[in-house]
Amino acid sequence: MSDLFEASGIHPPDAPLADRLRPQTLEDVVGQDHLLGEGGPIRRMIEAGRLGSMILWGPPGTGKTTIARLLAKAAGYQYQQISAVFSGVADLKKAFEQARMRRAAGQSTLLFVDEIHRFNRAQQDGFLPFVEEGIVTLVGATTENPSFELNGALLSRSQVYVLKRLDDAALDQLLIRAEAMEGKPLPLTPESRHALLALADGDGRYLLTMSEVLFDLQGVEPLDVQALAGILQKRAPAYDKSREEHYNLISALHKSVRGSDPDAALYWLARMLNGGEDPLYLARRIVRMAVEDIGQADPLSILVANAAKDTYDFLGSPEGELALAQAVVHLATAPKSVGVYEAYKAAKRAAAETGSLMPPAHIRNAPTKLMKQLGYGEGYQYDPDAEDGFSGANFFPEGMERRTFYKPKGEGHEAKVKERLERWAELRARKQGG
Repeated sequence: MSDLFEASGIHPPDAPLADRLRPQTLEDVVGQDHLLGEGGPIRRMIEAGRLGSMILWGPPGTGKTTIARLLAKAAGYQYQQISAVFSGVADLKKAFEQARMRRAAGQSTLLFVDEIHRFNRAQQDGFLPFVEEGIVTLVGATTENPSFELNGALLSRSQVYVLKRLDDAALDQLLIRAEAMEGKPLPLTPESRHALLALADGDGRYLLTMSEVLFDLQGVEPLDVQALAGILQKRAPAYDKSREEHYNLISALHKSVRGSDPDAALYWLARMLNGGEDPLYLARRIVRMAVEDIGQADPLSILVANAAKDTYDFLGSPEGELALAQAVVHLATAPKSVGVYEAYKAAKRAAAETGSLMPPAHIRNAPTKLMKQLGYGEGYQYDPDAEDGFSGANFFPEGMERRTFYKPKGEGHEAKVKERLERWAELRARKQGG
């Protein structure tokens, strides 16, 4: 019965709110105008009346499944969906045979493969002849970096489109639609409504799941932030220690240190620790920063970095993490204190508040051709070659205002550090047009 509802575009009355609010046209999809809006690459495909195979890469809850379904509808293709989590070779053969029969009858097939990265390399190779012959138009969805998880041969036959995490404006638009469907506003104060958007962390499906809980509350006054927190549980920021996010964040940390920005460096350190990164891995990277980016400009840096590693070995978490923070501050402020403790606590609070904001594209790691084509690392300014040895670039995430965590007191060695930071602040303001 659920299949009949789905085929007709009608959802059963007991369906989750996220399903009932699923867009019915591509124009209803929020947050992906760079792909679906005027001049967007997917929009151009629709207008040309011919779809090409593609990989939709993006975080959970950004509309990958919905876009695939609506693409098939807009182009007049038969939509067929399989999941790499639940499907095997027999399911693939059946799907391809059905698509072949439709093609013989003059009907094109859009085959949507959810979690396509979960198919092994041999299974991915099995798609190639059917894609090449045009038996299926493949739309794969993945939350993982295609450069690492998909065969090069499959990538060469597909366009890779990156879906963005939903910003607050897109998420709020979903809340407005949900309130219209439910016929009542969410029981939230303006502050707690903003907190709900932050909890969603760019995931539209998760936002609507939380909203459904709030809609079910009966006869309550608008909830403040504390009351909202008592009802909903904050989920951990998205971070995978073994995949692309790991390389993006360590790249951001290293380049923030190299760029003489202790505030941004502390932020990325806190992000990685909050995400469960091995502190000894960070200690090794900090030692590398000392020998690679500072060297004889400040011979003490290698001693500080090694001492931080030894201190962590002795204390463990969480106390030993402060030693890593101190080393990062020393390296970032070196020419190539209690202040560190206060700065690291502030950075941890900021990392917890801001969730999974991505590094700006110019300091993301770009080890593959695909990632370079997507703009990773584009526009990065190498500080040692910049005027004054300082680029003044922004190392914080896009959409996050600059914050100052490390505030030297101006005593002892920190007097010189304070003077240096003030000079860099002036240069940064001038170079950024501030």
